[in-house]
Amino acid sequence: MRHEHQPYEKGNIFNKDPLRVRKLLLHRSEIGKLDAKIAQKGYTLVPLQVYFKGSLVKVEIGLARGKKLYDKRDDIAKKDQKRELERDFKVRNLS
Repeated sequence: MRHEHQPYEKGNIFNKDPLRVRKLLLHRSEIGKLDAKIAQKGYTLVPLQVYFKGSLVKVEIGLARGKKLYDKRDDIAKKDQKRELERDFKVRNLS
């Protein structure tokens, strides 16, 4: 699981190599479970929070499942409906 990393923009010549190997501090069994879930269709790892502790950066991660197509359609319909209501409300208040 290798991802592209951009060099730190505000750094200098002493920047670390953005492609260096980083340690994932989890037990081997935890890594295996996450890897198996990610291999399933529709699952992904999402960073929830980022902590800075001295020279370390800690990232709290969560396993997320994508929305189904019908859920997306429902959300889009609700958003459109809400937008229409706000537009009507705004027009009525300006009159």
